[in-house]
Amino acid sequence: MDSDHVRRLLESVRDGRTSPEEATRALAIRPYEEAGDFAKVDLHRSLRCGFPEVVFGQGKTAPQIESILRSLIAHGQGGLVTRLDPQAAEHLKQAFPHGEHNAVARTFRLAPSQDPGPKVGRVVVVTAGTSDLPVAEEARVTAESWNCEVDLVADVGVAGLHRLLHQIPKLKHADAVVVVAGMEGALPSVVGGLVDCPVIAVPTSIGYGAHFQGLAALLGMLNSCSSNVVVVNIDAGFNGGHMASLIARRMGQARNAARD
Repeated sequence: MDSDHVRRLLESVRDGRTSPEEATRALAIRPYEEAGDFAKVDLHRSLRCGFPEVVFGQGKTAPQIESILRSLIAHGQGGLVTRLDPQAAEHLKQAFPHGEHNAVARTFRLAPSQDPGPKVGRVVVVTAGTSDLPVAEEARVTAESWNCEVDLVADVGVAGLHRLLHQIPKLKHADAVVVVAGMEGALPSVVGGLVDCPVIAVPTSIGYGAHFQGLAALLGMLNSCSSNVVVVNIDAGFNGGHMASLIARRMGQARNAARD
């Protein structure tokens, strides 16, 4: 249940289509639901935060993930699983044949029972190199799951800057840009100097010896001279996509309100 659902429910009571007793029962669901003896599924996160709970797959067994997803879909919320290993992915594909598995992003996605409506907000995900694609795909899938319009621009790192310059028209239409880069992590600063929207920098653990598993890129991004760049953790594609979606959705909602 999210804020739109609550609003529709209250409007239904106002219009006499739903009784107060029925509405009370609908709202009386506990803030969480027990999924076995290993998880408490947050059913009201959409109501508080605008997005349902996301399942971090790493370290969980396939049956545990399945049980959590079944709790979410039983309440019409759909579900997104990140950091999914191949064995668990095969299990979920059998359990939920209508789900969407992205092997590159290591995600599994179940759509909510209700149509979320038109896309809201524009996000562009940019990668410095092809090796950054797994993290970038995690960001893309996340933003798409939150009903944003998403474009992916891959392999436009600073070693061949002309490749990025050809993508400026696409970047200019974004409400938020996610820039995924390893090595020295220079690309977010360059992108930040070309756009008038927030840039969420995601360092990756891609690089040669002194790269220190992404620490060099992280420190480089934290020291960006572009003032519109903010940074999430190493390889945190989900966090980058989520933050971009929060920003883009607010911008999209503001545009829609202005048109109305």
